[in-house]
Amino acid sequence: MQISLSSIIRARLGKEARFIPGFLLRSLERIIRQDDLNAMLAAAHPAKGSEFSSRILAYLEISVEVQGLDKIPVDQPLIFASNHPLGGLDGITLVSILGAHYGDDNIRVLVNDLLLNVEPLRDVFLPVNKFGSQGREASRLLQQALSNGKQLVMFPAGLVSRLHPDGRILDLEWQKSFVSLALRHSRRIIPIHFEALNSPRFYKTALWRKRLHIPFNLEQVLLPSELVRARRKHYRITFLPPVDPAELKDSGLTPAQIAARIREFCYLKKNH
Repeated sequence: MQISLSSIIRARLGKEARFIPGFLLRSLERIIRQDDLNAMLAAAHPAKGSEFSSRILAYLEISVEVQGLDKIPVDQPLIFASNHPLGGLDGITLVSILGAHYGDDNIRVLVNDLLLNVEPLRDVFLPVNKFGSQGREASRLLQQALSNGKQLVMFPAGLVSRLHPDGRILDLEWQKSFVSLALRHSRRIIPIHFEALNSPRFYKTALWRKRLHIPFNLEQVLLPSELVRARRKHYRITFLPPVDPAELKDSGLTPAQIAARIREFCYLKKNH
């Protein structure tokens, strides 16, 4: 299995892809470090799911400290809501941990369609809702996972954490969809605090892109290379106590307010 940026672009753009110059494609392949990514995939082959994720972490010599997982219920379906500091690597790490804890068949992680190209994780990944026929299929798969009692892992910010004006690196606003799903399906929410950072280059690119009013999300192009640059990093992941959104709703909070409260709870953990 190999990543081919040109194939992905052709699949997404169709006939329009022929207008992209070859030198630009080769430059993008270097920026995302396609050769390094493919070497990583070859090292993890032919594993799938949590075993694949664990081999990726081992290949990168990444160590992970896990706190609080032993206190999480194993006999009920939950929604895990995590901050999103890294991009693909936080999803890979959570698949490794939760797959080992619950079994791969019992977890599903909502990701964007680009990560669906990582075939060894396709069985545990679910596409984020989009529009049109693809959106209807994504919605069907999500409802199926919920009905079958799968443990659902979500990144409510949608985008990777950014540098904020006060100098802190935090998620953007958490969207309320994870709260609405929890309320609709009578699930409790497990907030996850994932303590990790991307390189300064990523945050500076995002900052300058915003200052220059560039609409295209340039920093997202750097995320594959951020995965390669994570070698020998140490991460701390804390599973916080369950939150019952129904209780918060009964106290008068809207789903959007509940989402903001849980996000705040997730980051307050750092101060304790």
